[in-house]
Amino acid sequence: MSETQVIKRFIAGAVCPACSQMDTIRMFQIDGVPNRECVNCGYADTLDERGNSVPREIPTRVNAPKIAKPTAQTQTVQFFPNPRLKKK
Repeated sequence: MSETQVIKRFIAGAVCPACSQMDTIRMFQIDGVPNRECVNCGYADTLDERGNSVPREIPTRVNAPKIAKPTAQTQTVQFFPNPRLKKK
């Protein structure tokens, strides 16, 4: 089993953008992409090549994939008058 372990290192003086606690941010890399996470509140994000935060997109009905509507089946309907309901 040759699994590579992810090495997570604390960043001295770093402040969490979510909970504003100092020295709770850990940095690590997954497939060469830098990530950071807060051990206090669980905040996590990915960094781009310049070190800026790349926010995760919140799923909404606008950016969610559209679900295909089922095709409507048409049927002909025939109405027959009821002779017992005739007005006298």
